[in-house]
Amino acid sequence: MKRFNKFGIILILALSACSPKHDLQKLDAYFENGLSRYNRQLTEVIVADIFTPPVASRIYAYPNIAAYEGIRFLDSTKVSFVGQLNGLDTLPLPDNDKNYYYPLVSMVAFMNVGEALVYDLERVDQVEKEILQEARELGIDKEIYDNSITYGENLAEAILGWAAKDGYLRRTALPRYSVTDDPGRWRPTPPDYMEAIEPHWNTIRPFVLDSANQFDPGMPTTFDSSEGSRFYQEAMEVYETVKQLDTVEIEIAKFWDCNPNISTTKGHVMYFQQQISPGGHWMHIAAQVLEEQKADPVLAAETMSMVGIAVADAFISCWDQKYRSQLTRPETFINEYIDPDWMPILQTPAFPEHTSGHSVASNAAATVLTHLFGKNYAFVDATEVPYGLPVRSFSSFHQASQEAAISRLYGGIHYRPAIELGITQGQQIGQHIITKIRLQEK
Repeated sequence: MKRFNKFGIILILALSACSPKHDLQKLDAYFENGLSRYNRQLTEVIVADIFTPPVASRIYAYPNIAAYEGIRFLDSTKVSFVGQLNGLDTLPLPDNDKNYYYPLVSMVAFMNVGEALVYDLERVDQVEKEILQEARELGIDKEIYDNSITYGENLAEAILGWAAKDGYLRRTALPRYSVTDDPGRWRPTPPDYMEAIEPHWNTIRPFVLDSANQFDPGMPTTFDSSEGSRFYQEAMEVYETVKQLDTVEIEIAKFWDCNPNISTTKGHVMYFQQQISPGGHWMHIAAQVLEEQKADPVLAAETMSMVGIAVADAFISCWDQKYRSQLTRPETFINEYIDPDWMPILQTPAFPEHTSGHSVASNAAATVLTHLFGKNYAFVDATEVPYGLPVRSFSSFHQASQEAAISRLYGGIHYRPAIELGITQGQQIGQHIITKIRLQEK
């Protein structure tokens, strides 16, 4: 098995077997930060296709795993996810008698998997075609080019075969969520009164977790509409918090909104505003860090795949509890028992209350990123700039994940227990993933 690499990890393929040295340098420069770029392009498709947060998390995970499996051969100390992720028992290996350019293998694997998971197939295909055209124009050896394309496609096919068995298609045949007259049970909220999103997401095969309920946070406070009850006081905290928000707290709520499809009504006209998902937000934080660190392509792929896995398992775990407890949202309770005219700052998402998806996913992702880059890694988060919001600065991933969690109280869409128990749930998931997955040879 032969390969070449500008990062000084290993060098087996002589440069003379490829193009002239200056062309190789241009090729390497073109693929630098490639995975960050591919994830941003995938995000654009996810946002335009209006995928729900759980589905978006799945879309990020599989292509980034494929990308890692296509690039890991640049570092002989890195090992595969095979045998470490649920159901992933085998993947094709490179032919020892062929030469490959692994950044190209990785890109092809990423794009082919991503294309199969979204609606706008043509957009992903067009991005891939543009990258392949650029690679050809930069002078890559034709044999190496062809070998790399073929191997990337084979990897993608194997990853997609694994993904096809995770229960994603089967869940659509399961019953819809049933709305009842139980006052403590979730029911659709204004302004769209959308039906419940992904009530059977806990049937999706987790990536690393033993089961969807492995890190169950426990049930919420028992519903009780009587004044003075613990549940009533939790609702009052949401009510009073929103009424007393300062400018900074409102900015925090909006920065972490990450509702993929917000509806706005003006007169008789309703229109929708698409945004990045909570998981997508953390994938972009990871991409920003990698670019700032000028990370080599193997570390980039390891980071994006591990964060993608953490976010995906976080949503499976969170959704398991959401549809077990099926708790009513603050907006419903407050309008019914405290103030019929009260409105949250953010639009209430169309799924049950407990636990907070932001709290779980953000803390799972932050735990993985802290493991990779350290406890006090300060960064500037520009994820929301394309959506009209300013950057925010953080002293650590932990601080960012804590702010993401409390933003749901400021937004008026979660009671405190969903936030606090969700934080613990996410941290446990993240810690479990970094304990179970070992990508470095011992």
